[in-house]
Amino acid sequence: MTADHIAAVLPAQALIAPAHWHTAEFISDLHLDPAEPDTLAAWRAYLRTTQADAVFMLGDLFEVWVGDDTLNEPGSFEAEAAAVLHEAAQQRALFFMVGNRDFLAGTQFLQRSGMTGLSDPTLLVFGEQRILLTHGDALCLDDVEYQQFRAVSRSPAWIQHTLSQPLAARRALGKAMRAESQMRKETGVGYADVDTGALLQWMDATHSHLCIHGHTHRPADHVLPPDADGMARTRIVLSDWHMDASTRRAEVLRVTPQGWQRLPFHLSTC
Repeated sequence: MTADHIAAVLPAQALIAPAHWHTAEFISDLHLDPAEPDTLAAWRAYLRTTQADAVFMLGDLFEVWVGDDTLNEPGSFEAEAAAVLHEAAQQRALFFMVGNRDFLAGTQFLQRSGMTGLSDPTLLVFGEQRILLTHGDALCLDDVEYQQFRAVSRSPAWIQHTLSQPLAARRALGKAMRAESQMRKETGVGYADVDTGALLQWMDATHSHLCIHGHTHRPADHVLPPDADGMARTRIVLSDWHMDASTRRAEVLRVTPQGWQRLPFHLSTC
């Protein structure tokens, strides 16, 4: 998939922030899983204590999501996670964009959790700021094999076929995906980075000057070439969360009409 093709299929969803919003926060790549209890506890604590008017979860909230019917299993991890989200949604607006691990999350999950789903990408208009939101995987064009899989796996036919399989089979597939991911980490194989040319085309098309994304697990702030009018542009890469390792990494990006800041999240302070 080329940068020109990426730009040609750019969705046009826009979200206008209500006037009463003072703070929006962004997280991604938590890869929530029952085997990672500290990360799960940190996420629960964050949702319980944040004072943001809105929280945006930009993909890979879960390590794997094999279908919304998991919500119907009594005591399932997915049902418990949806209950946590539903409680938080009573206090503030929650938004969810699927990633490459949880793209099978659907309408039932959104309804049970009380979140609003976002297309990828979405333009957020927050005061004077025009912010492009994306998980980021669609822009990692150098990972040709993944882009080919992504094109197939996001088709309605593939999704329908996959979700028609017995839940036990999909659970087994999810387990295999987790094992493959762990092997990838152990071998030191990193993620491809965002293609700057494709990103700039997205930003030109949406007249945005700030992009927020996850996926790459390379948290950083990147200064981009200015637009045609000389306006500065920036790419912000969100941090992944991993509280069950020596890194103990968890971070929230807080955005206000005045700017943004990265805030480390410490479970011990809650």
